[in-house]
Amino acid sequence: MGEQEFVSYADHVTIKERPIPAARKRAPRAIVLGVGTILLSAAVVARIGRFGFNPTDQGFVLAQVWRVLHGEIPHVDFLGPRPFGSAYLHLIDHLVPAPLMIGSSFVMMMQLIVATFALAAFLTGTSPLEWGPLRLGLVFAAALVCLNTYPLMAWHTVDGVFLVAVGWWLLDSGLRSGSRWRRLLGLFCLGFAIIVKQSFLFAAPIGLLILLFHPAAPPKKWPRLLGDVLVLGAAPLLYFGMVTVAGGLPSAIEQLSGGKQTWGEGLFRFWTADFTGREDPRTYILPVLLGTAVLAVAWSVRERLGEPGRWLRLSMALCVVAVVVFVVADGGFEHAGSWPVTLLWLFLAAAVLDAVVRRRLPWQYLAIAALGWMASLSWGYPLPGLLTGIFSLGVLEAVAPPDLPRPPKLAGGAVGAVAFVLAGLLLMSAHDKAPYADRPQGELTKELGEIEPSLRGVRTSPSVYTYVAQIHGCLERYPASRVAVLPDNPFVAPIFGVRNPFPLDWPLPLEMTGDSPERMVEAAARLDEEGDYLVLFQTVKAVSLTAGASVPDAVTPDARTIGMSSVEDRIKDELGGASVACGSFAGFWAPAR
Repeated sequence: MGEQEFVSYADHVTIKERPIPAARKRAPRAIVLGVGTILLSAAVVARIGRFGFNPTDQGFVLAQVWRVLHGEIPHVDFLGPRPFGSAYLHLIDHLVPAPLMIGSSFVMMMQLIVATFALAAFLTGTSPLEWGPLRLGLVFAAALVCLNTYPLMAWHTVDGVFLVAVGWWLLDSGLRSGSRWRRLLGLFCLGFAIIVKQSFLFAAPIGLLILLFHPAAPPKKWPRLLGDVLVLGAAPLLYFGMVTVAGGLPSAIEQLSGGKQTWGEGLFRFWTADFTGREDPRTYILPVLLGTAVLAVAWSVRERLGEPGRWLRLSMALCVVAVVVFVVADGGFEHAGSWPVTLLWLFLAAAVLDAVVRRRLPWQYLAIAALGWMASLSWGYPLPGLLTGIFSLGVLEAVAPPDLPRPPKLAGGAVGAVAFVLAGLLLMSAHDKAPYADRPQGELTKELGEIEPSLRGVRTSPSVYTYVAQIHGCLERYPASRVAVLPDNPFVAPIFGVRNPFPLDWPLPLEMTGDSPERMVEAAARLDEEGDYLVLFQTVKAVSLTAGASVPDAVTPDARTIGMSSVEDRIKDELGGASVACGSFAGFWAPAR
């Protein structure tokens, strides 16, 4: 979006305004974008991110970071079914001048906003520094839609989306501008995405295709191409090289290849699902398909239709936009609803329209749709919810008539501001009603910072507060340097500053691949020989905390505990410390010898 020329007709003389040097124009815009991103992230954390706490998920990645900070090596000292690139990426969370949990939420929101900007720039082939107020407002609104009711916490899927989005954008803009550093940094980000989660492996070959067949790609030179491939593989090579030197490669292969396979089946079962008793989301796709078909035909014969055809295209575009807005609003930002899948299929319909109107392969659309599929390769959240905003924006970009006059900045800014405000209101309403894995915001009356400074600013329900306070009380009553609360409390180590003696922070059945069960039991045997440990077991299920159920004030040492697999009982058999109970937890304690 270039700057308009200002023409003065004083004294019948035309005077053109001197163009401002590009660097002088771009620097203030970059500052505005940077400050806006920081302020929006802080505002979202203050209004939304600090409300609600889930002991199972929040702290999972931070627990891995804590291990790395203490010199542990992935797949050697700690295990998991995914690579641990996120543990290195989120070292930055400890540099944010805020309590750890709040700082981590801030970093996650920054990632999501930057990813949305990167994907919008990649999709449109434009620079954010050239956007007008309309597109800028729509992209900020899209970032809020991408958040929906996803928890603001460090998470490997968010990291993968962030790295792929930034990688593709930098690669594309680097090839367009001839910028070597952008191209190489983009390739490095795509390689890094591979080591945060296997599902993002597919972003690398897409990156290679972009590198080879990009419209602005320079002539192929093998030395340059070889260097690019080495940069693309740099992060995985460094990661697995470290693991290999430490002797953990066989175990890593067994862990990473031993998990339950998932291929995003939910995206395709959407078409055969039974929606009896509720609104069928597939009905929204039909009018969009019809509208895009009319737009494609009307554009193809635009010279014959003339001005009536232009108005036809505009009216149909508005109808499609209305359907997309309705899908987003009707979905209510529901965490596990069908609206993200609906938007993905609407986005693919828009890709076909983009191909017809612009007479090109819509490779940016197809790449982003593929990213949505990668993000949905998950055991717990098999949905492309983190890309809902860019799916919506992509449909708007596709149906906007290319010959539509650019709106005045004031009018465009007003529309962008309205979209942003509406998205913000919907976001606040959704979170107030249903924060991730916690009670409605009106019931979040307890401040976790009263228990531990690293949780300062986080508000939760009385049940979760009592649960966390009991863990803190146990640590004071039975002091030990090595502490584990099994099976699913990964937040304990990074929040309370203790060391988890077991090689898994989240020993759930799906997480224990390869030799993980045996390694857990072996760790218990070594622990019993060395002493100085406190191993507690839950008697309260995490789901009951979400439901707001009361937490027992006390249990007996022989109370029945929660077991996700047979590993918990095998660990109990190895531990010979004193049987203890505190709060709702029962376990074993051996003081330092």
